[in-house]
Amino acid sequence: MLHKYTLLTFLLLTTLVSFSQERKKIRLIQAEEAVYDRTLGEDVQRIIGNAVFEHEGAFMYCDSAHLNNANNSMKAYSRVHIKSSDTLHLYGDSIYYNGETKVAEVFDNVKLIDNKTVLTTDKMIFDRNTGIASYNTGGHIVNEDNTLDSQRGYYHTNSKDFFFRIDVVLVNPDYTMNCDTLEYNTQTKISKFRGPTYIKGEETDIYAENGWYNTDTDISEFNENARVRNGDQVLTGDSLYYERKNGYGQAFRNIRVIDTVQNMIIYGQYAVYNKSLGYTMITIKPEAHMVDDNDTLFMHSDTMRATFDSAQNSKEIFAFYHMKFYRSNLQGMADSLIYTFKDSTLRLHKEPVLWTEGNQLTADSIFVITGKEEIKKLFMFSSAFLVSKDTTGYNQIKGRNMTGFFKDNELVQLTVTGNSETIYWVREEDGTLTGVNKAYSSNMNILLLEKKINKITYLEKPTAILHPETDLSPADLLLKDFKWHGERRPLSRYDIFRWE
Repeated sequence: MLHKYTLLTFLLLTTLVSFSQERKKIRLIQAEEAVYDRTLGEDVQRIIGNAVFEHEGAFMYCDSAHLNNANNSMKAYSRVHIKSSDTLHLYGDSIYYNGETKVAEVFDNVKLIDNKTVLTTDKMIFDRNTGIASYNTGGHIVNEDNTLDSQRGYYHTNSKDFFFRIDVVLVNPDYTMNCDTLEYNTQTKISKFRGPTYIKGEETDIYAENGWYNTDTDISEFNENARVRNGDQVLTGDSLYYERKNGYGQAFRNIRVIDTVQNMIIYGQYAVYNKSLGYTMITIKPEAHMVDDNDTLFMHSDTMRATFDSAQNSKEIFAFYHMKFYRSNLQGMADSLIYTFKDSTLRLHKEPVLWTEGNQLTADSIFVITGKEEIKKLFMFSSAFLVSKDTTGYNQIKGRNMTGFFKDNELVQLTVTGNSETIYWVREEDGTLTGVNKAYSSNMNILLLEKKINKITYLEKPTAILHPETDLSPADLLLKDFKWHGERRPLSRYDIFRWE
């Protein structure tokens, strides 16, 4: 008796499972006329006039249709409309629908409407099981202010996700995006892209090969060869975060800030960009290259800040803490430096040291005026000191302030004002030492020839004495506050990272 009951239960369960797996038939709700036409095939009904069908919760409307009850399928023609939910509507000129697979193929003048999203194409396949609508003959999507075109596309009606492939173009009132692969969610308004992607706006152009963009908030993140261009300035990095509305961005790793007008590149590992405040700040091993046709100035500091005006034109570079720079004819170091593009002036502050040819220059602050790839003039303010090595000792010039004049990037004249002092090793043409000249004067004028002191003119109450070298002690051979920084001088572009 127990065996028979078990067998009966098994047969009943098998029947219920089979029944639950069987698809419901496409049901005709209304039509003006329904006829059998054997020329269309066995079991095919021809439905004519304002036809309405229902299948598992979806309603289908058309002018006419061929309904095959045997294989649970239908072909609908003219003004075809599928209503799959309260928000999802699919239109076309004709449709083939399989009730067993719940897959609809819609042809010609296809339009899918889901809330505020409208998709149009020539042919679409809509799978009701997965809720995915797809096309591969080109599609056009409108979602509020955004329009999107692509060769292939998939729309997940449940999650509201679009997937686009090949020749993807997203157009927003503020920018246009071109890419190869794009994922876009109509609810979050976030687009995720892969492959070479270009985003072009009125003032800002962006390129990246991976990232995301929120079309509602204009916040984005770009990865893989990311680049943002604002006017003549370009910011690149491994990863960029950017807020278009605020003009605020961050860059991470392998950063370059490029100014194509000023021929300047700043490298670093982290950067902050603020358009409204007009600056880009670079930290973590920042390095600036200021390129001339014949030479390049290489500069490093703990932090750099490049400022620009409302038209994105570069104004200044601030390099602060442990600043050091190298150019073949000029080297320098200081706690901080300011370079102004308008007057091409370098301003070194707090314990600056400047080297030009064989001369070391120090002061409380030093200004260097450049232009047309040349050093034109320099100003040394407070405690000005110039030192050059002699074969035996040090030639020294000291005063309150100094002004240097250059010709062909070579220091040719120096004027000293206020409490001028010199120690100068006088030699014959063959190099024989004549003596050590120690002089004092209110002001001086020094002429240099072939990078060496050629003539000193002492102005206003000069006192000058030529001493035999043996008459002077080592202390007498050095002016007060003398310091030699030769070991700190950068001898190549790579020495700018060395700070003792």
